[in-house]
Amino acid sequence: MRSKILTAGLVLALTTAFAGAADARPGDRPVLADPHPCPGQPGFTCSTLTVPLDHTGRVPGTLKLPVATADNVTAPKGVLLFLTGGPGQGGVRTITRIATQRLPEVAKDYRIVMLDQRGTAPSGALQCPGLQAEMGSSDIATPSAAAVQECARILGDTAPLYSTDQTVADFDRLRQALGVPKLVVDGVSYGSFTAARYAIAHPHNVSKVILDSVLPHHATASASLYLTGMTAEARVLRAACGVAPACGYDPAEDLAWVVRHRGTADGVRIFDTVVSYEFSDPTYRNPDAGDIIGALHEARGGAPARLDALLEAYKSGGDDPASFSAGLHAATLCADQRFPWGSAATPLPVRQPLLSLTAHVLPESATWPYTTGVATQQGFIQSCLPWPAERPASNPSSRLPDVPVLLLNGDRDLSTPLEWAREEAARAPHGQLVIVPGESHSIQNRERGHAGRDAVLSFLRAT
Repeated sequence: MRSKILTAGLVLALTTAFAGAADARPGDRPVLADPHPCPGQPGFTCSTLTVPLDHTGRVPGTLKLPVATADNVTAPKGVLLFLTGGPGQGGVRTITRIATQRLPEVAKDYRIVMLDQRGTAPSGALQCPGLQAEMGSSDIATPSAAAVQECARILGDTAPLYSTDQTVADFDRLRQALGVPKLVVDGVSYGSFTAARYAIAHPHNVSKVILDSVLPHHATASASLYLTGMTAEARVLRAACGVAPACGYDPAEDLAWVVRHRGTADGVRIFDTVVSYEFSDPTYRNPDAGDIIGALHEARGGAPARLDALLEAYKSGGDDPASFSAGLHAATLCADQRFPWGSAATPLPVRQPLLSLTAHVLPESATWPYTTGVATQQGFIQSCLPWPAERPASNPSSRLPDVPVLLLNGDRDLSTPLEWAREEAARAPHGQLVIVPGESHSIQNRERGHAGRDAVLSFLRAT
């Protein structure tokens, strides 16, 4: 973590200085500058793409985004832009893993390109020390209002410039710099959100779209409350418990009992832990990983030691911002999302009353096995409730363009539950939803088998 805190003015000064005397303006012809071999990643060239700090032209200055491109410039099927998630994750340092370890067959046909999106990675990560310490890479951990307000002060007037609208505009400047008329766009998690938004904003510049671990492109108050993710846990844990040898009890009932007996603060911690746990153990029952289902059952029976140990082991906070910027995460989500109080433009004094009204009318079924308190105290809401009022990002409700779209989701995914993939598939005129049984988040990155990646290969090879 860098020790210096950048003020809004310093951010503007540095971005302008990094770009040299002339700004990159929206109408300029973009180029990939300073090409050189990517350190430690043979077969890939690293360069920089200069983009406007504000694509609308309201705020002067530029950003330099690192880009990694495969060296197979004449790949027979063109360019595939692979988009990472978060928001808060960079991409350049992972291109070897994606192209040569996870998707080697795709890399034979396509020139794979990745970039560090604005506000991410070692050279550009937004630095919000308090928020980083409290949330790390979590969506769900509850930040303090002081940490949120500190981050907002650090970013100042630049905060809205890290919305998905600006990132999507960066993608099209990258396409122009690559000199190609169309891209295949492949996004994982939040990357699925940016991929879909790019396809909607630039329908004639995409040939195919892959959405992996899907976040619907149209933001709603329900999504900011994480209602679908909370209620999906009953389905996922019950399915996991039904795998032979079956548990013989209802893990959703155990979860509901524990949350109600331990209170809202622990309820949020449990929600955060269960979602984080899927990355270690998509079976949710492996004793070597801690057996979250068994731990909840024991806690209901009066023996909470194993659950407490898991809550401590999966405690959020402290991740290196170069790997995941909590500041970027907050700035993007608070601009992009829609909340019980409306959008980012809603004045602060009316937000809590509107949130309280929503909480009052939410039925128990909307959050079970969790509670309304967990829904309103988790990180999506508490990061943006005290965030300063600002110009909101767009929120298109239109359907995806008339191009082939592959949607991938594991049926054990709790970060981006299967229900969201079904919702997005209904907005894709040429969408194909592939459900990968027994798998959790990020099929192309983490699938233990190959059914999902086989579906990607078949989709990309089709004419």
